[in-house]
Amino acid sequence: MGSQEDAMDYIALPKIEASTPRPERVSRRTLHEIWLRKKAAGETDLEDPLIVMPDGKHDYDLKTFFPLFSSYIYNLLTDEESIRHAITTVLDDFLADGVVYLELRTTPRATARISAEAYVRLLLDAMRAWEALHGDAMHVRLILSVDRRHDLATAESILALAARLRSEAPPDDDGSNAGARIVALDLCGDPTARPDGQVAVFTPVLGAAARAPHGLGLTVHFAEAEASGSRAELDVLLDWRPGRLGHVIWEDEEARREIARRGLCLELCLSCNVQAGMVRGGFEGHHFGHWRGVDGPRLSLGTDDVGVFGSPLSNEYRLVAQHFDLDRGQICALARQAIDSIFGGEAEKQRLRDIMWT
Repeated sequence: MGSQEDAMDYIALPKIEASTPRPERVSRRTLHEIWLRKKAAGETDLEDPLIVMPDGKHDYDLKTFFPLFSSYIYNLLTDEESIRHAITTVLDDFLADGVVYLELRTTPRATARISAEAYVRLLLDAMRAWEALHGDAMHVRLILSVDRRHDLATAESILALAARLRSEAPPDDDGSNAGARIVALDLCGDPTARPDGQVAVFTPVLGAAARAPHGLGLTVHFAEAEASGSRAELDVLLDWRPGRLGHVIWEDEEARREIARRGLCLELCLSCNVQAGMVRGGFEGHHFGHWRGVDGPRLSLGTDDVGVFGSPLSNEYRLVAQHFDLDRGQICALARQAIDSIFGGEAEKQRLRDIMWT
């Protein structure tokens, strides 16, 4: 790229982040701060997370890191103070990285101190409080996740929770509920769980999410690993009519043609995929190189696991510029591709067009 690429301010570039899970987005520094408080209060026996997972160490793969990282997330983020501190720092980090619209996703979970519903309500309250302080700098919405390892009853409870909390949101000026902060459901979790189309067990929930009376968006992880890349699984997922697909690494040519035909938005995460060894050929071999040249699908870059791999969204754009020879105009156009695939409603899409086309 040369001087043109080097001169671009990737942080100042207005960006949309639509693929990050909240727990994995918590930084190790934030975990350390929470650990210090809990250690002083005698509430944890865990070792300092910055010793176990030092800043700057990112050479983990998914099998070695996530059990370790999760042990800290689920043992430290158990009370209102810790959860509120974590979500606030996450939002601060995204704003500092130039994000103007954020869809944060989380799996509702109970701790020893709060219920799953109280947990989600706490996140929503923290998001409202944060936006009240920052005005229109960044709008934040929430996606509730169904884990592949859940049973149908748990998935049903998540949909019911989303519907209940959305119904409590005050209507917009036009009488609609477009301002509700919970905007979609997500299918995530261990890609080896429920392979070969067994995720069809969730059809009564995820297949109904977008239909009346729910009106929710839907995003699903597909072909994140070979075990979840079968045509049987894709057929199930597409029957649910998702708005976005995440990762899309191990699909076959037939699946690629069907995805392109439907013009779906693809959530692509370079750093996570490359550093965790999920793709072959490094950054140059990443499937972004294929999809950027295909008519139909729109692309949405995401950080996915920035707490793990330490790559803010601005760096993802820098990476595609460096490894795929994109100029300034192409980078700006790429940042705008996700606008029509957000779940935040038409007014929010127009707000983003106004910001990202100026």
